[in-house]
Amino acid sequence: MLTYDELTSPERELWDAFAEGRQVDLRPGGGGGEDVGRGDEWGPERTVRAEALTTLLLGRGSGLSGGVAALRLAGARITGALAWEGAEIRHLLHLDGCRLEQRVRLDSASTLAVAVVRSRLPGFSAPSARIGGRLDLRGSVIEGQGRNAVELIHAHVAGGLRLDGAVVSAPDGVAVSAGGIVMDGAVICEDGFRSRGAVMFPGARLSGGLFMGGARLEAPGGVALGADNAQVSAIRCNQGFTADGGVHMRGAQISDLLSFEEAVLGGSPRSLVATGLRVQDLDLRCATPPAGSLDLRGVRATWVQDDPRSWAPEIQLEGFAYDSIRSEPDTVGGRLEWIRRNPGYSPQPYEQLAGHYRRIGHDDEARRTLLAKQRHRRRLLPPWSRFWGYLLDATVGYGYRPWLAGAWLAVLTLLGALVFGTHTPSPDKPGEGPPFNAVVYTLDLLIPIGGFGQRDAWHWTDGALQAATYALIAIGWTLTTAVVAGVTRALSKN
Repeated sequence: MLTYDELTSPERELWDAFAEGRQVDLRPGGGGGEDVGRGDEWGPERTVRAEALTTLLLGRGSGLSGGVAALRLAGARITGALAWEGAEIRHLLHLDGCRLEQRVRLDSASTLAVAVVRSRLPGFSAPSARIGGRLDLRGSVIEGQGRNAVELIHAHVAGGLRLDGAVVSAPDGVAVSAGGIVMDGAVICEDGFRSRGAVMFPGARLSGGLFMGGARLEAPGGVALGADNAQVSAIRCNQGFTADGGVHMRGAQISDLLSFEEAVLGGSPRSLVATGLRVQDLDLRCATPPAGSLDLRGVRATWVQDDPRSWAPEIQLEGFAYDSIRSEPDTVGGRLEWIRRNPGYSPQPYEQLAGHYRRIGHDDEARRTLLAKQRHRRRLLPPWSRFWGYLLDATVGYGYRPWLAGAWLAVLTLLGALVFGTHTPSPDKPGEGPPFNAVVYTLDLLIPIGGFGQRDAWHWTDGALQAATYALIAIGWTLTTAVVAGVTRALSKN
């Protein structure tokens, strides 16, 4: 620990202000706006040793009384290491517009609120730390120098994490590593926040939500934002949010909103991986179509909103369940095109969409969806099964268009009446039976169950007309079989 006599002039000024919590501003004129990146050029009048800060926070501070002591320093070049691993710090630390030569280390420390704003530093580490207030890194430039830039693994922050306007860089590592963090407040990465490297919150508990409006994350070919198995109140990656890399949220639980409205997702073959996600509201209205696929398998959402203009080229939908979904324009044809972007065939997306239409009273759209499911499935069947499928489709629309059977019956009845109406058949028993009626006779041939007494009362001596009767009987049985099979298929949970 340093004594007062060993301090430099700026350090003594800081010493004198510490007990009252006053800020010491070493910037010329006491104002901001200067380039902190040139802090290495600042002279002795603006240089403070890390050891002096340690003396105040861990040494002299323990004997102070009568005031609210706090370390508030602006515009300083801080030399040496702020290494406070395992320390118990009972005073506020607030650095503004400072240039730090070495990484801040608060591993497993216990401290009050910490702020390093509008500063430049080679990293910030606080794994397993307990921060009793807000962790504020707004506007700072944090460079990982070959390792993770910001490390907050398993930390507990009673306030929020502010990274507004910060630039966090770790090209060979992780820009923000916060796996398992417990955050009572919000994580705010807005107002021009930029990362070079992944921003990771796997297994995190973010009670106040994660806000990344307008942020830009750069991790080409890798994971730009990771929140697998996180528990979050809300995640807003919107208002120009850009991810040059994948967004992974597998198994996450989001109690309110997950929004990608006006976001740009790219830089990875898998733009969004959200397998097993649970969310209340899901907004997928991206600014442009994602460059890679969306993996929504097993996602459960109450409300989903998207936009056909921003659909990804591939959307994995198997197991994706929702209570309500809409887009503008919202048409069943467009929604079926959305389902067809799912690779391969899966009946669940069709069943899920049909269930949605039934819930809102659109039974016609539900039947059209289930018909599309059967047509998709048909393409995977062997030739004979495909032939039977085409027959079911043409005759009764797989049971979802039973009126087709009536149309076929009307057309064949008209055709039979025209053919048989120009000829007179021979009675089976002369003088007995009903008089010949071409329309009723045709119906009697087409309907295999019951009868009108015409088919058994008359026969043809002309071979061609007799062949026509056999053809109509065969067609009638085929049509009846198709109707029964189609209706059965439609009623079953196929």
